[in-house]
Amino acid sequence: MRIVFFGSPDYAVPSLRACLELPDSQVIAVVTQPDRARGRSEAALMTPVKQAAVEAGVTTILQPERVRRDTTEALAALRPDIGVVAASGHILPTHLLDVFPHHVVNVHASLLPRHRGASPVSAAILAGDAESGASIMLVVRELDAGPVLAKAATPIGPLDTTGVLTERIASLGAALLAETLPRWLAGEIAPLPQDAALVTYVPRLAKTDGAIDWTRSAEEIARAVRAYHPWPLATTSRATTTGEAEPLAILEAWPLDGDSAAAPGTVEVGDGAPLTPLLPGRRALAVVACGTGRLVLLVLQRSGRRALPIEDYLNGDRTFIGSVLG
Repeated sequence: MRIVFFGSPDYAVPSLRACLELPDSQVIAVVTQPDRARGRSEAALMTPVKQAAVEAGVTTILQPERVRRDTTEALAALRPDIGVVAASGHILPTHLLDVFPHHVVNVHASLLPRHRGASPVSAAILAGDAESGASIMLVVRELDAGPVLAKAATPIGPLDTTGVLTERIASLGAALLAETLPRWLAGEIAPLPQDAALVTYVPRLAKTDGAIDWTRSAEEIARAVRAYHPWPLATTSRATTTGEAEPLAILEAWPLDGDSAAAPGTVEVGDGAPLTPLLPGRRALAVVACGTGRLVLLVLQRSGRRALPIEDYLNGDRTFIGSVLG
């Protein structure tokens, strides 16, 4: 089985390694995003997939901004059997898909047809879904619309962030890929069309998506805190002593029942009671009034500062209780 792998971020690395470890198979090429500067360094850095491919000794690594005819011709010359996609960041044109006699499969991070699109993991948390998972599907020209070869589910825990859940789904999807590819090439799997009545779409996340609307319920805001971690983070603002709005990121929080008489966004002193066995030692020290319920603040981060547990934050900001966020 001669495999061309398309992928770029950390999510794709377990699937690449699964392809590399398949018996009687060879990853003959990797297609990934160009090297880019990340963080504060101006040096161009390899994508996680390129780094893994180099370490594994893959000799053909292509890094086009867009997949054009020259990329297709280079891959066709390698006589591939199948393509595997895991968050490559490229649009694959028809002339490329036609190169692969056994098609191109995608390791998508949702239980299709729910949450097609660019941000399926955060969407599942935001929606309050009980579970998410990985789907292996055939790639077609319509977004995430191809028939499904296999699915595997994992429950979404009450503390799962997008970062944590993505890592778990990446491992789940890689294991599912390793099981599915040999069976697909052996003709043992009949592709299952997606039910159009159950389709949902999710757009790519934007920086502004993290802005908190305190008129929403505490449960919804708590899900947003988890869904937008590690990016773009759930954010609000607080007026400084000069009257300017200072950004404030909420990295961890917990919802409480029971409405407050204060206006949404008002920070109130908590009763100090333990929250839940899931968060041993964590107490309600500062709560924010929401449209419904109250949100316990657990970890905060001011712009340009390090993240602080609420105990330390309150020690450094004595006027926080009583302030209004947003």
